[in-house]
Amino acid sequence: MAHDLILKGARVIDPSQNHDGVLDVAFTGGKVSGFGKDLKGAAEIRDVSGYIVTPGLIDMHTHVYWGGTSLGIDADEFCRMSGVTTSVDTGSAGPGNWAGFRKHVIENSQARILAYLHVSHAGIYGFDNRVMVGESRDLAMMNPIDCAEIADANRDLIVGIKVRVGLHASGDQGTVPLNIALQVAEEVGMPLMCHIDHPPPSYEEVIDMLRPGDVLTHAFRPFPNSPATAQGTVKSAVLAARKRGVLFDIGHGKGSFAFKTARAMLANGFQPDTISSDVHKLCINGPAFDQVTTMSKFLCLGMSLYDVVKTSTLNAGMMLKRPEYGSLKVGSLGDATILTVKEGKFDYIDVLGEHLIGNQKIVSEGVVLKGKWWHPKRSSKFPKAKA
Repeated sequence: MAHDLILKGARVIDPSQNHDGVLDVAFTGGKVSGFGKDLKGAAEIRDVSGYIVTPGLIDMHTHVYWGGTSLGIDADEFCRMSGVTTSVDTGSAGPGNWAGFRKHVIENSQARILAYLHVSHAGIYGFDNRVMVGESRDLAMMNPIDCAEIADANRDLIVGIKVRVGLHASGDQGTVPLNIALQVAEEVGMPLMCHIDHPPPSYEEVIDMLRPGDVLTHAFRPFPNSPATAQGTVKSAVLAARKRGVLFDIGHGKGSFAFKTARAMLANGFQPDTISSDVHKLCINGPAFDQVTTMSKFLCLGMSLYDVVKTSTLNAGMMLKRPEYGSLKVGSLGDATILTVKEGKFDYIDVLGEHLIGNQKIVSEGVVLKGKWWHPKRSSKFPKAKA
């Protein structure tokens, strides 16, 4: 037979091909092998008519070093729940514990995991309910030489360098940890992802240092260090950074996303480059919950479904410099997410406790991972059709 699996009859949204319409998607040997109407000839056919199929969702900001750090969650469990096929871990591990993350978590995970390597020796090691120690406060923890060596030796999985700056993450060190991380990123020719929380440093100081292709995460955070002015406009430094090629990621998390900020940014036509959950142990039960909940918030704030999907597929793949991710083009990775958009009244909350009652909710209904149906316990919902 020509294909291993065909998904038939769904509304397929694939921004990498400027497509939004009903057709079939086929998979063979872990890759997309067909994209068109009335595809035939497969060992397995799933009728997904009435549902939405997208490229496998990419969550650009997660913490999935389960068991190795206190904030880590189980990647496979999370991915099944929220339709994510690729989790990008952002700095849970540094050069001192990368080997354990790779061997014990990444290589044993069914879902795909990529990573930004932290410039701090032990990554984010002190993030918990009772112990909260910013890993960038002590410059003795910065390990640029080993970070560069390990990033260079693990390019199959490491997509960039991570650093966290701000009062909680780096104390009074200001932009010094960021400068160290930028030197590493420059040395290995990789992008940088920078976390920001309360000042110091300021939002403007941070984005002024970032290069084209570098990522600011927690981009729609509340005051202080919000990208919006008190008058509801976008700060000029933020506009200049985007024009220069700096990328803006949501990274919702426990304390880094506010409806007030998002409304101001969207009202000015400033959409995020990527929507991500920053899911970890302290926010998986709220306020972030998961990737599809974070996406739903932007849908209810006025972004179109197409644009919301684009931020978690095409844009994320381009941010990773891996265009075969986040696409259903023939030859791309054989990952897809099956979604519905529920209508009703849904209560959403941001990190400040503000509630938003939205009338739509994006729900993950199933996943194709590496060309195979990944929900055997729920397969009756999408019965096999005759080949």
